[in-house]
Amino acid sequence: MNECDPDLKRGLADFAERRGRSDSLIAEAAIASFLSPDAHERKEAVIGKRLDRIDPSIQRLERDVGIANEAFALFIRFWLNSTASLPEAVHAAARARGGERYDKFLEALGRRLATGPRLRQEVPEDMESNP
Repeated sequence: MNECDPDLKRGLADFAERRGRSDSLIAEAAIASFLSPDAHERKEAVIGKRLDRIDPSIQRLERDVGIANEAFALFIRFWLNSTASLPEAVHAAARARGGERYDKFLEALGRRLATGPRLRQEVPEDMESNP
């Protein structure tokens, strides 16, 4: 029989010590649990609990992505409706000015991300129930 993995053996010993039980008793219980016919149901219950904890995070993520999409769409619509086309003669100057404005935008975005508040914090949680 091969020698047990040292890390596994150390982990078993640490766990047994924390529980105040012998290594062999912990190993026996683990093997019995693994071979138990209801082991699948217990694993499924544990996974279910983990998924229940993940679900609110996913809901917040969906909400945040929805806010970002709507904010972006609103900005694009506003920008397209309020920005006039420029004559060809001023395109180069406009591009240069646009680059400067973009750099300032990135600086402002960096500050906001570093210090807050975030847009999602400014939008009420119950936005869908408020028409």
